[in-house]
Amino acid sequence: MVLTKSEIQNLDKVRRLNIVNSITGIKPGNLVATKSIDGVTNVAIMSSVVHLSSNPALIGFITRPHGDYRRDTFNNIMETKCFTINHIHKNIIENAHFTSAKFEQAISEFDFCGLTEEYLENQNAPFVKESFIK
Repeated sequence: MVLTKSEIQNLDKVRRLNIVNSITGIKPGNLVATKSIDGVTNVAIMSSVVHLSSNPALIGFITRPHGDYRRDTFNNIMETKCFTINHIHKNIIENAHFTSAKFEQAISEFDFCGLTEEYLENQNAPFVKESFIK
């Protein structure tokens, strides 16, 4: 299948979403957790976490640019310079997916998605307690 940019743009929303989301192949999912300067925790599923280097250890991720929607994870990281990355395993897949819903800024996704905050090693941002690899 070969599609031009204009053909992709003219596809119906669901077809375009399915093609664009799958074109890069299988992507791992991770939970990125943060805490705002006001103390509100946030956890968001991300499929863009990538390994950059092992020496020095560098891991990065991409988030959509600001636009019509709030980017609480991005804003919290920019304000606090702190976040955690948490592995998703089969027992928390549904809970992790729920974090992609739109929540009010003052509401923690942890509370509504059945995930538990865990604080380790003087880290300001929470880890996901249910995650095996943090």
